[in-house]
Amino acid sequence: MKKRKLTLTKKRMINGYLFILPWLIGFIIFYIRSIILTTEFSFSELTVGAVGGYELEFVGLDNFIYAFREHGTFKQILTSSVGNMILDIPLIIFFSLFMAILLNRQFKGRTLVRVIFFLPVILNSSAISTALELSQQMMAGGISAGSSQMAAETSSSGVDVGYYIGLFKELAMPDFILDYIVAAVGRINNIITASGVQIVIFLAALQSIPGSMYEVAKIEGATAYETFWKVTFPMVMPHIITNVVYTVIDNFAESQVVTLAYDTAFTSFDYGLSSVFSLVSTAITCLILILIVGFIQKRTFYYN
Repeated sequence: MKKRKLTLTKKRMINGYLFILPWLIGFIIFYIRSIILTTEFSFSELTVGAVGGYELEFVGLDNFIYAFREHGTFKQILTSSVGNMILDIPLIIFFSLFMAILLNRQFKGRTLVRVIFFLPVILNSSAISTALELSQQMMAGGISAGSSQMAAETSSSGVDVGYYIGLFKELAMPDFILDYIVAAVGRINNIITASGVQIVIFLAALQSIPGSMYEVAKIEGATAYETFWKVTFPMVMPHIITNVVYTVIDNFAESQVVTLAYDTAFTSFDYGLSSVFSLVSTAITCLILILIVGFIQKRTFYYN
């Protein structure tokens, strides 16, 4: 009998499965088990024993009813978190792609500029954030006071934003677009801070595009605008999906819902209600991921 040889596509599939195998094992052992326990806690009232362990008393949908009907802040926090997530995703993706295209060009000090844009990722780590907060407290009355005074002076003599809003209105710009732009400008600091990893991923995508494609486009007489939409953008589309997934998960991990669930569990010791917060926010985040990724997937070009 002749041995059946694997096709190149099947070999790549096997390599892909082997690549994600460590993550898949960890996901099944740790995350799936946590989801099952969280679901069990959400339908129960958990009591911690005096000598360790816990007891569960089944209460049905009581925790869900309390979360949506009686809890004072859950619905408001959930709505604002989801709204901020939907607002931030396109802004972070477009800003990251724009900056990656700029940083991919040849200019002096390019490495330093790349490091500057990646610094917020390092500074956002827990250890660095704690150290910075501590140093700010220690310098209270010194450098911090000077910075606060400078910020106050800048804000008091700043540009009148209302003038520019009125200018856009005179240009007959629709209100929903104007509201989106104003909200985006107000969150510009968050957008820059959350774009470090995405810029690196887009840089890797841009540098993996074969130079021959740009040479062909130049020979055919394509403009820079046409080259971007016909060559650059289609080639980075798979990485847009990666960045969307990362952005949604990162935004979810830093959202106020997660903070609320943590405080409810470890401050109020209401583990059942905390589990409801976690489950609902996780389900909404997964739904957003499925919708966005499904929409982009149909329009994605994969270059072999």
